[in-house]
Amino acid sequence: MERSGMTLCFLTAFLMLSLLLVNMNPALAAGEEGATSEGKRGRIMIGEIEVITLSDGINRRDVSVQAQLLQGDQEKIAAQLAEVYPEGEMETTVNAFLINTGSKLVLIDSGNGAKGKPLMGHVVDNLRAAGYQPEEIDEIYLTHMHPDHIGGLVVDGKRVFANAMLYADKSEADYWLNLGNLSAAAATQERTFKAVQENLTPYLSAGRFNIFDGDTQLTPGIRAKELFGHTMGHVAYFVESKGEKLILWGDIVHVAAVQFENPAVTIVYDSDQPNAAKARRKILSEAAKDNALVGGAHLAFPGIGHVQEESADGFKFVPLD
Repeated sequence: MERSGMTLCFLTAFLMLSLLLVNMNPALAAGEEGATSEGKRGRIMIGEIEVITLSDGINRRDVSVQAQLLQGDQEKIAAQLAEVYPEGEMETTVNAFLINTGSKLVLIDSGNGAKGKPLMGHVVDNLRAAGYQPEEIDEIYLTHMHPDHIGGLVVDGKRVFANAMLYADKSEADYWLNLGNLSAAAATQERTFKAVQENLTPYLSAGRFNIFDGDTQLTPGIRAKELFGHTMGHVAYFVESKGEKLILWGDIVHVAAVQFENPAVTIVYDSDQPNAAKARRKILSEAAKDNALVGGAHLAFPGIGHVQEESADGFKFVPLD
């Protein structure tokens, strides 16, 4: 009895110390774990729905290279990047998101996969680190079909998420799955057509691919909203529960240091430059007006925060602590 009593006292003291440390550390309280791209996942609750950011990885890019990819006033873009990144290097991020609705596990995008290693391709690593296995995923919703969003679907020609049903917008599927479009496409899109064939074919062959058409309620608590422009069928996913909202918007913003302040700035990867800019301004305005949380594939980990309207022409991103 004496040993049991001492053990109980020790456990009680340990738990009290643990709680104290968590309260002293906002990152722990918010659910951030890990210090490397292979060990980064962040958890938040949207009402009764759990959302976990899964970092695919972080790369570094020369600021001058990034500036050339952006389409707009080059002098102003260069000045903005130089102010935020005075050392001349910036981090580029890829995030995927796991949603636990309570009855279903839904993955939003899959990252770069094995071809992104060693710096990228860690979505599955972080999925497992968060306590889940790939075969547990029920459904996968694609924001669009660029390689850094679908590359993690397949390894060695086999489905990574063996029991998952894959979903994409009809316009997106119709374009990228039709090889007849390749001859008229820009040379930069050839890699995407190849990635789509490699990563979607195993799901198509297994009868595990579905399409939806535009704004669609896919499952209770998650609905798709078309934000075409970056690609022909680019969509965002709205996660809603108990009056709370999170907008997972895919590639609406690639470079936060520039495109929040100047939504008209596009990037060479946008298939339709005018509509990409229009979609960005539309969703930024909506998020700011509704005070909704937003989550982006290319926002610094954990990629979640609020949008604030700064002026008639610009916005500000406030990361979630």
